[in-house]
Order: sequence, then structure tokens, then C-alpha cells
Amino acid sequence: MMYARRTPVEREPDASARPPLVREFLLVVGLFLVYKLGRQAANGHVDEAFHNAGHVWNVERALGLPGEGDVQGLLLHSETLIHLANTYYAVVHFPATVLFLVWLYWRHPHHYVWSRRILAALTGAALALHLLFPLAPPRMLAAAGLVDTGQVYGPTVYGATPTTDTMANQFAAMPSLHFGWALMVAVGLVAAGRSRWRWLWLAHPLVTLLVIVGTANHYWLDSLVVSALLALALAAIPLHLPSRAVRLRGPWPSAAAAGFAAETPAAYAAGLPAPAGSPDYGGSPAYAGGAQAPQRTLTSPGAGR
Repeated sequence: MMYARRTPVEREPDASARPPLVREFLLVVGLFLVYKLGRQAANGHVDEAFHNAGHVWNVERALGLPGEGDVQGLLLHSETLIHLANTYYAVVHFPATVLFLVWLYWRHPHHYVWSRRILAALTGAALALHLLFPLAPPRMLAAAGLVDTGQVYGPTVYGATPTTDTMANQFAAMPSLHFGWALMVAVGLVAAGRSRWRWLWLAHPLVTLLVIVGTANHYWLDSLVVSALLALALAAIPLHLPSRAVRLRGPWPSAAAAGFAAETPAAYAAGLPAPAGSPDYGGSPAYAGGAQAPQRTLTSPGAGR
């Protein structure tokens, strides 16, 4: 007795699920500009930022978290490692996220919409925390005793005088969007991918974590808080995918199989034994146009010997 086998159909990206390109471009650029303006609006709270930094440092020590200096000490053993870490911090963060969204837009539109919503929610929550909890990074905190690797070894994306830096708000360390975006990029790529090697994308947030801590731009708590925010966003915004198409494959000719699959009850299509009258039993079920299925003769395994 022969059974139909079910195999997923390989599908091209669903173009109908892909939002209009111009609209998406304007939306993403608009969200980024709102975020940049919001960070600038959070600037100027210098005394509060240093006061909060002292609290964060004490909380980390009370929790028994490893000192940020432990990671930086490893990087300081090699000037090459310091340069690589500073470059990773300055160069990879934003381009990697943009490439991630562009790839999902063309190859996995449903995952793109989901990921864009998650990133927007995460960034909005981070902006609110920047406004409510200004925080000086550990490289500015005297009690930490850390080196500002960007200024000393380069390259850096920050001005030498944080209070007059018009390009970035250096007092917005909590939470770390460097780590939050990197973690979402890895989550999105793992969710959209099919290869068993896709889990290697988790190396991106891991390297990012070591870089932001080792360069003294963020505390451990900055990453823990943004991870919690991302978890909330993922729980609140689930990924909805269309049901996968299924096709039947059997030993009969393709034309007859197509007609038979159209006439076969759902239970048989799910893989149950073929009913009497199917091609496997030598019957002649009705087909469109009156064509009959090829006759098949069943024999026992020992017949003809």
C-alpha cells in the first residue's frame, strides 16, 4: 500500500506582504530623526547624569556583577584589539541594523514588518528612559577608573567635551541601544532563517556586549535593561506568518496525482491510508473531463516467485 507524502512547497517572497518602498523609507528615516531629536532634548542634565551613574555603579557592585574594568583589561593588552573594539562600536551598529532591515524587506516581508515594529517599540521605550534617567557612561565616572578608549586610542564617534557635543547625547547610556539593536538583529535573522548555522548570528550581540563594556561606553545594567525591554516588545508584538502550502507527492503520474489530490478527502491528504477506488487500489475515481486514472495491480511481496 502506497501513501502520499507531504512536503513544504518552496515559495518566493510574498510580494503582497511587502509594504511600499518609499513609504517604508520615509517611515524609518522619520523614526530615526525623532529618536535623534529626542536624545538631544534629553541633553543638559549633567549633574543628574553623574548622580545616576554613581547609583548604577553601586547597584552593580551590590548585585555582584563583574567590573567593567575586567573586560577592558583584556582589550588593553593589545592596541590592535582596542582599535578593533572602537571601530566595531563606531561602524557596525547602525549599518548592520539597516542591512538587516533591507534584507528582510526583500526576502522575508512578513519578518520585516514584525522586526520594524519591534525596533520602533524598543527605540521608543529607550528614548523615554533617556529622558527620565540621564546617565553618564562609565568612562566618565571617576570611581570606575576606566579609560576612554575612543579618545585615547581612536576612533571615536563622540566629541572630546561631552557637555558641548552637538552630534550626540553622551549622557544617554541607559539603556544601551547598541546592544538592543544587535540582539534584535540576531533574533530576527534566526527567526527568518532556515539553516542550522543561523544561530551563529548570536555572536553579533555577544561581541557588541563585550565591545560596549570594554570601551567603557556602557554598564552591564544598560544591556540587562534593554534586554528586558526587548523581551516585553517581543511578547507584545507576535510574529504572524501565513500558513505554509502543502503538496502531495506519490508514485503516480503528475497529472493523475493532481486530479486525485483534488478529489481526495482531507483525511487522506493528511497522510491516512488510501480509500478503495484510489489509484493504489486499481480503482477509477472520477476526474475532470471523464479521464480515468492509470490502473495499478497490487501484488504481494512474494508474488511471481
